[in-house]
Amino acid sequence: MSLAPGIWQPHDEAFAPIREERVPTGLTAAGGAGIVLDAMAAASLSWTVVPGPPGVAEITVVPDRPATVRVGWRLPCVDVTAFWAADGGEHRGLPPFWRRPRIAALERNAPVGCLVGAGDVSVCTYAAGEVVKPVRTRTGVVEETGEFGFWVEHDASPDAGVVLRLDVSGRHFARTLADVAAWWGAGRAAPVPRAARMPAYSTWYAMQQHVDADGVERQAAASAALGCEAVIVDDGWHSDDRGRGYGYAGEWEPSPAAFPDFAGHVARVRDSGQAYLLWYALPFVGRHTALWERVQPYTLAYKEHMDAAVVDPRHPYVRELLAGHLTRAVEEWGVDGLKIDFIDQFAVEDPPEPAPGADCATVNEGVRRLLAMLPRDCLVELRQPYVSPGLWPYATMVRASDCPLSPAHNRQRTVDLRLIAGPLAVHADMMMWHPSESPERVAAQLVNALFAVPQISVDLTAQTPEQLDVLRFWLGFVRRHADVLQEGSFEPARPDLMYPQVTARGDGVVVTARYAPLPVRVPETGTLLLANADDSPDVLLRVTDAGGAALAVVRDCRGRVVSERTVELTAGAHELTVPTGGLLTLTRPA
Repeated sequence: MSLAPGIWQPHDEAFAPIREERVPTGLTAAGGAGIVLDAMAAASLSWTVVPGPPGVAEITVVPDRPATVRVGWRLPCVDVTAFWAADGGEHRGLPPFWRRPRIAALERNAPVGCLVGAGDVSVCTYAAGEVVKPVRTRTGVVEETGEFGFWVEHDASPDAGVVLRLDVSGRHFARTLADVAAWWGAGRAAPVPRAARMPAYSTWYAMQQHVDADGVERQAAASAALGCEAVIVDDGWHSDDRGRGYGYAGEWEPSPAAFPDFAGHVARVRDSGQAYLLWYALPFVGRHTALWERVQPYTLAYKEHMDAAVVDPRHPYVRELLAGHLTRAVEEWGVDGLKIDFIDQFAVEDPPEPAPGADCATVNEGVRRLLAMLPRDCLVELRQPYVSPGLWPYATMVRASDCPLSPAHNRQRTVDLRLIAGPLAVHADMMMWHPSESPERVAAQLVNALFAVPQISVDLTAQTPEQLDVLRFWLGFVRRHADVLQEGSFEPARPDLMYPQVTARGDGVVVTARYAPLPVRVPETGTLLLANADDSPDVLLRVTDAGGAALAVVRDCRGRVVSERTVELTAGAHELTVPTGGLLTLTRPA
């Protein structure tokens, strides 16, 4: 793996004069390709390699003085199907190496990637140990050689070098990413309350900014009857303005017209048996607030289209101001949790020099100190793209980014989160539908987010009896099987095709969701719960053992039994009919 001019040689001043080192890893990738890292910096470098399980190593590259360090490597691009990244979105193909580098920092993204091969195996999974400061990565097909190239770089020092985990073990890609999350998670895991893993109701798509105490309480009562255990009150509670934008954000006083007795309102929702979470656009102070002039010396950027400024958390004044608002909600109004929005807006490119009085050298550290000031022992929701493991100590759940009425995107984004969320509960984006939507399509939305916590955001008092049956059935399913769905062994298939089938395994139970007409493998013993979100009801089951009798119960999207019979499962393929939005329960004796 020699250096290739124009590909590996950096052209920025951080590497002039360049010092290069070859780092043997002891790892061999598929096809027998040995991996030797190319490490470079404007400093002398030393390194250590700590072998892990077969095919895994942790490499640390340390400069002899503060410097930017880059570590690169390449592999033959053979039998490769996709490149997985935490910010991959809908783009799961193979990028060219010359594209713009990704940046991961505390406020956005995560420093991890996985080159996936045929059979969903990991050709190479990498992760950086730095989860607060910016980490730059470039990955892609090297056109000149047909290889796949990687490099990772960030600022380092003799006390804190570049720490890199490489995995070329050839295991299922989801297993390698779960191991990355475990590697990051040492000392970061915090208990996740039960309410964080139970279905929730959100006001956002159902009510937008038109929230008031009576409306929220009506939806809370209806959602509690369906099995929800949390109500998330989104934008609109803090102002009488209904024009979108954030010109009135920052003072965080309840609207006296919509919420005349906020603490009493919160208590009434909690009396329905639900936790209460309140939304905050944390970085913003709006142009129409009394705070506007006071924060002018402490701003990172102006967002004209949002009618607000992003304030600078490097200042103790700003951190105390923001944290004080959120603490008041918990301590004075009795809310159980906080929906913290727009943390990624702190990630301003080329931030200005801070005003006098700042006590942090970087915005990253200011954000970390701000989050550390938030009330402990409460529910805290974050969302994509701020998914760094550096945020785990300050959160209990993380939600898929907005994708209204897009089940496929909700599926992909929740699966992506599940792969690297570590201890956090993963929530789907809020689910909404047109009032005339069929029960089958409502059920398909729920099944598309089956391996995450569902958030419902429709007017529950206006649903048809059939739509309510669907909600009751599938939310009940999520509640009963939350341990398997959210914490079981997790195996999504085909990231290159947006995960057309996903499986989770627990104690004697296998849950598979089918989003395309792919065959489903039947476990040798125990229970298979097969949720069908595909339009085709003809489900092909694959039996790989000697077979035997099994009890097959099929329910429709509303939970009604449509067939129940004993089937003989000989080795090979078997076809059963499961309606769209329906559930097959296949039980085999031990």
